[in-house]
Amino acid sequence: MFRLLELLFGTFVRVFQSRGSLLLENLALRQQLTGLKRRYPKPRLDTFDRVSWVFARRIWSCWKQALIIVNPETVVRWHRSGFVLYWCAISRARQVIGRKGASKEIRDLIFRMVAENPAWGAPRIHGELLMLGFEVSERTISCWMRRAPRDPEPAKRWLTFLKNHREAIAAMDFFTVPTVTFSVLYCFFIIGHDRRRILHFNVTSHPTSGWIAQQLREAFPYQSVPRFLIFDRDTKYRVEIPIAVRSMAMTPVRTSLQSPWQNGVAERWVESCRHDLLDHVIAVNERHLKRLIAEYIDYYHEDRTHLGLDKETPGGRSPAVARGRVIGRARLGGLHHRYDRAA
Repeated sequence: MFRLLELLFGTFVRVFQSRGSLLLENLALRQQLTGLKRRYPKPRLDTFDRVSWVFARRIWSCWKQALIIVNPETVVRWHRSGFVLYWCAISRARQVIGRKGASKEIRDLIFRMVAENPAWGAPRIHGELLMLGFEVSERTISCWMRRAPRDPEPAKRWLTFLKNHREAIAAMDFFTVPTVTFSVLYCFFIIGHDRRRILHFNVTSHPTSGWIAQQLREAFPYQSVPRFLIFDRDTKYRVEIPIAVRSMAMTPVRTSLQSPWQNGVAERWVESCRHDLLDHVIAVNERHLKRLIAEYIDYYHEDRTHLGLDKETPGGRSPAVARGRVIGRARLGGLHHRYDRAA
């Protein structure tokens, strides 16, 4: 600011000088500038110098004749740079024209609704957002739906499908148990997918198709049968088994070859039975094993909590209400315990 005032004051003083005096002063200044130019071929100019020459170029037609330190092309480049800065500042200061963009909150809600409701379209999501008080167009929702991240785990969709149909699904399977005399016993069971309850079990040393069909009739003696029954492709399930299943108004579903994960609920129960019981005892005979598994099923239904049931039990164990001391009750001969509060 001081330099600008100094320049204006000098200009005002020279208005009242004679033409000859101004010519002599101009000649003296040019001589000094020429000497300065020889000593410093590339002098450093600050922003004020650049703005002054850009302004002089706009109001003075003979500005090129007075240039000594810089070239005319340099002043033109300064002017263009100033033009760019000017319009950049104007564009930032102006109000944005057009519809207001969707906020991050709205975008996150759209992505969330798309992920949680794959069957919803833009009209349905638009209606939900209107109910929540968000003013957004349906076209904007359509644009953001195309950018929504897709679920990388299709297994979640299968999990939702199974949860919606688990009341109508049951599964059956075998697992083997060695005895103290080195013989092998076969444990047959049927498990429901809804509450992971064991609907039926039995033990035999010689499983046949007729024996399996009889177990199915004992497991479902009345009309309350699941819609689907899952089992693997074991050779014990001969052609009589699917016929028997269909005769009981159930649909047989056979898993693929060497695909135990397709019958995951049954396989998980076998692992739990082995880990909780069979890995710690030795079965003496068929009667002994049947009694052990019966006790374990009672423990499994009434006492054991499950991650798949949100830490509940298949039988619906009630949480303790009293505030008495904690009492531990032995289960399965002391392998496990159930804890309750004393009344």
